[in-house]
Amino acid sequence: MFVIIGYVVIMVGVFGGYAMAGGHLAALFQPLELVMIGGGAFGAFIAGNNAKTIKATMGALPKLLKGSKFNKDLYMELMSLMFDVLSKVRKEGLMSIEGDIDSPEQSPVFSKYPSVLADHHVVEFITDYLRLMVSGNMDAFQIENLMDNEIDTHHHEGAAPAHAIARLGDGMPAFGIVAAVMGVVHTMENVGLPPAELGILIAHALVGTFLGILLAYGFVAPLASLHEQKLEEEAKMYQCVKVILLASLNGYAPALAVEFGRKVLYSTERPTFGELEDHIKKSKSK
Repeated sequence: MFVIIGYVVIMVGVFGGYAMAGGHLAALFQPLELVMIGGGAFGAFIAGNNAKTIKATMGALPKLLKGSKFNKDLYMELMSLMFDVLSKVRKEGLMSIEGDIDSPEQSPVFSKYPSVLADHHVVEFITDYLRLMVSGNMDAFQIENLMDNEIDTHHHEGAAPAHAIARLGDGMPAFGIVAAVMGVVHTMENVGLPPAELGILIAHALVGTFLGILLAYGFVAPLASLHEQKLEEEAKMYQCVKVILLASLNGYAPALAVEFGRKVLYSTERPTFGELEDHIKKSKSK
């Protein structure tokens, strides 16, 4: 929603200001310039990225138009799930969760938290490290190092679309110049025309530079920035799980381990101690 609002504000500000200055909006409508800029930029995007990055970028674009799913309710579900799992381990032993981590979709513990279960990446992260804990062959330091490496790998892989979009935006002003130069060449071909007609051709050529810069910094570059922000939000899920599991490995009780996880969240999404406690109590009663 904010992306659409931002685009509307950009168009009103730029085109509205131009119209208020006495400019004719029809003069800015140059489909051929858009074809040259858009076609050139898209071609460069295809040539400069592998199939994996192209597919990831295309898949990421629709998500940028949606609001963030990483809110207080989701984090409370995540921490309630971790509390339930660790409480079961504390009461019944590590071997008691083997069935839960092997088939989380059928697990009575995981199925209480559908929002978390819907994110298979996070569920896989949780179950993989619980499985390592069940094996009992790794200490907290080794698991922490492995978690850090996996989170870092996930972040770099997730950042590929943002980098591709940013490079696409960086190239658009140059393609705008290409379109403008081609417009000037076309003008020079018709140098014998009356000055009024030559002026129109030059104006059409200059629109190419304008469109290239506007599309780059007004429409494409914000998408790269937004994707990076969403990626940082997603990383908080993994960091929260990491801190909770490491606290448990170091001998802290489930309630205190979950409190460690709560502390790593951003203040805008972090529930209060009381809110989390109430949510855990309600989850127990389900």
